[in-house]
Amino acid sequence: MTHPISVDDFIRLPEPVPLADVRTPAEFLQGHVPGAFNLPLFSNEERVKVGTTYKQGSREEAILLGFDLTGNKWSGFIREALKMAPQKKIAVHCWRGGMRSGAMAWALNLYGFEVYLITGGYKNYRRWALKQFETLYELCILGGMTGSGKTKILQQFKALGEQIIDLEELAQHQGSSYGTLGTLIQPTQEQFENNLAFALSQLNKNRRIWVEDESLTIGKRFIPNPFWHQMRQSVLVEMKVPHAQRTENLVKEYGRLNKEFLIECTQRIAKRLGPEQTRDAIAAIREDRMEDFIKLVLVYYDKTYQVGLSKRNKENVFPLAIEGADVAAQAKSILNFASSLVASAQSAQ
Repeated sequence: MTHPISVDDFIRLPEPVPLADVRTPAEFLQGHVPGAFNLPLFSNEERVKVGTTYKQGSREEAILLGFDLTGNKWSGFIREALKMAPQKKIAVHCWRGGMRSGAMAWALNLYGFEVYLITGGYKNYRRWALKQFETLYELCILGGMTGSGKTKILQQFKALGEQIIDLEELAQHQGSSYGTLGTLIQPTQEQFENNLAFALSQLNKNRRIWVEDESLTIGKRFIPNPFWHQMRQSVLVEMKVPHAQRTENLVKEYGRLNKEFLIECTQRIAKRLGPEQTRDAIAAIREDRMEDFIKLVLVYYDKTYQVGLSKRNKENVFPLAIEGADVAAQAKSILNFASSLVASAQSAQ
């Protein structure tokens, strides 16, 4: 049996259903629904041939060509679907919910699958994703200079039952020139937006959501403007961590990275660091003086942070001194502080 289903209803299904994206590998790579698997009806090249035939010939000619191209593939499609959905319950979509997904749904239904056919296809998912950024959320921003340990605190919040959005995890980048750590590969902008939208949809909008303070860009990815503006207008708890502790944190994090990677990243910010600081930072990397290297680049990153902080509404910024290295204790201290801010705001009303 085949059930047409909207994107909203599919995401709200009480039990997850495997989702087959029957678009080409190239389309899938550009952007897909988080958790979907690719079951391409056509290869990249075949899709071009069918599209050209549709435009230069007719719809009927394109359909016949599609059958010719997929004729001996159908058993393979069904076997792959069985691997991903052994219970024979599956959802299917293409770009607009047209012929490709319709053909796949027909074949799977014929074999005995219960099929959910996503109406409007991936195009409707993109509309749904962009709407998520227009929604108002109860955001609380965790700020602090580079090396403050914000990401670790954010993960500790999650362990304590708080809601979080880890933008750097979603963007696969830690935000600075060194943010790929030499190994991370960023998703496409489209996929970053898809991942963020899906993560937001899984949270309770009536409860506090913690987000790490970020600039508009994380590596080469942009935070969607509506969500970015919400972040900038939200309350920010600023971790005030001693310079020595921040330096130590960064030495541990960057000290294990490849020297050539660190040098290349340092050269990318040479204009902002200045010629002397760049020269000295690179020399420190080559000579294994990681603490000296960190102190030199922190001058630049601390200035950048202060510029960003100065553009916020000062009434929404609440500094909190952070001492020691106990992440669990720090997280609890910040949560208690945030709760006291809420209590003060409520009593003032």
